[in-house]
Amino acid sequence: MKLASYVADGKECYGVVVDDGVVTMNGRLRSDPKSLRGAIAINALDEMRALAKDAKPSHALSEIKFLPVIPNPKKILCAGINYRSHAAEVGRELPKQPSMFIRFTDTLVGHEGEMIRPKVSDNFDFEGEFTLVIGKGGRDIPVERALDHVAGYTIFVDGSVRDYQKFSVTSGKNFPGTGPLGPWIVTTDEIPDPTKLTLTTRLNGQQVQHSGTDMLIYSVPQIIAFCSQFTQLHPGDIIATGTPEGVGHGRKPPLWMKAGDVLEVEITGIGTLRTRIVDQR
Repeated sequence: MKLASYVADGKECYGVVVDDGVVTMNGRLRSDPKSLRGAIAINALDEMRALAKDAKPSHALSEIKFLPVIPNPKKILCAGINYRSHAAEVGRELPKQPSMFIRFTDTLVGHEGEMIRPKVSDNFDFEGEFTLVIGKGGRDIPVERALDHVAGYTIFVDGSVRDYQKFSVTSGKNFPGTGPLGPWIVTTDEIPDPTKLTLTTRLNGQQVQHSGTDMLIYSVPQIIAFCSQFTQLHPGDIIATGTPEGVGHGRKPPLWMKAGDVLEVEITGIGTLRTRIVDQR
């Protein structure tokens, strides 16, 4: 099942993606949660699946405006240097534990939206990432049970302002409008093994990243377990697992994104997250 957040008829909605349309769930569930995060928190996935079965789409995909798939997560946690190939291209040692940093909610952008290149820098880089959404919260989650806490998987772009990142990871990773998330969540029943996927990033149609998710240094269960040691995880929390080699600042000369560029990140079994680069106004 694919789950999306979007605007339709001027209202923020969430629903189930069916073929080329969406079945809106607002007002249909028994507890009437107001957001996809709320629906996940009350474990309404089976109810949503049943309601969407054989239902007529409420809107065509072409009629909606995609929001970040979880527009209001409590936490956005990101793994840095989690592919050996990426560590090698940027000259970094392999981390001795998952190297996590935090993003702000206002960095998020929806599918087919605009990534904003800040006016203070032209060192605007792409990082396509395989990403999970927490379904069941918890603390001190054992590795062997970590996947039980996942609602599904999606795609994230960790848009990075590299010159700011050099002296502060927090600043380089948290410019508003630099983190596309979507286009939807694919539930775990459709992706039972998250190591069997392939991530491909394209800039203006040219492939710039390509890797299997089996190349992660720290696996999805290991990252979840580690994060749950230092913070309480909640339904709807976003955890991005890191980017493979091919990023712009690892190239000679560097390849920076500019206004007018189109960035696509495709992951098998999920789909393609597409955004256009614009300059900060």
